[in-house]
Amino acid sequence: MRIFDRSLLLAVLALVVTPAVAPAFDGSPDGPAVPALPGPVVPSAVIPGAALSGAMPRGIDESVRFGTRALRSGETEKGIDALRYAADQGHVGAQWKLGRMYVEGEGVERNDIKAFDYFTQIANMHADDNPSAPQARFVANAFVSLGAYYLIGIPNSNVRRDPNRARDMFAYAASYFGDPDAQYHLARLYIEGTGVNRDTRLAARWLGLAAHKGQYQAQAALGGMLFKGDDGISRQAARGLMWLTLARDAAAGPDDKWVVDLYEEAFSSANSDERAMALVYLEQYMKATR
Repeated sequence: MRIFDRSLLLAVLALVVTPAVAPAFDGSPDGPAVPALPGPVVPSAVIPGAALSGAMPRGIDESVRFGTRALRSGETEKGIDALRYAADQGHVGAQWKLGRMYVEGEGVERNDIKAFDYFTQIANMHADDNPSAPQARFVANAFVSLGAYYLIGIPNSNVRRDPNRARDMFAYAASYFGDPDAQYHLARLYIEGTGVNRDTRLAARWLGLAAHKGQYQAQAALGGMLFKGDDGISRQAARGLMWLTLARDAAAGPDDKWVVDLYEEAFSSANSDERAMALVYLEQYMKATR
């Protein structure tokens, strides 16, 4: 019997809901970016009957603003009440914020099922939203968060480990919404052969899309793959070292040690020509992205 590793779940969820990769609470879009790759069919509702219905009454946006201000000023109970009211009326930003709070235990007792339910409501109601809509980042992140839950499962619940379902969640957010975090997590599945046949070429394509959007874990994974070469991937040491350098500069927390280690290993084994060429590539990349 597989033992549930809660610390692993939290680590996976941390990658998909931390401020560095998740949308700002004001819902500002990161711009549409649908990759030229075959995308999946829209997933069916995650939980039958979970979708909300009915028009939102007036005053919902003000409830969200009040709740946000209350949380910032330390009035946690008032803030949560206001957000719950807005979430019950179908406000996607409020649903996402509450889901994240339950993931992290921020002002509430940590509860994965409640978080899962909020993310599910978003996915059920907004899967067809325009990728350039203000709320699209919330929706994409909800799909990624659901994918993280399905990848491991939630103990003592009906949410079982289902790598195929995880793949569906990541793939939809990656293709339809062009979400870089989803693209990174989908690539990891193809690298590891989890829920899919191992395919390093397809993984590299997804990593490339995410890396060019600044997703530093994708930059690290792509850099490591290119530096060493892999099945179907020719070795491009200088290009790989460039991506690893970008990833190392973006790595900030203790969970990013693998990024730093990967960079240091590559840098120490690179020859002088490879290091010099990596700098040239890096300068070109920085000029192109200004």
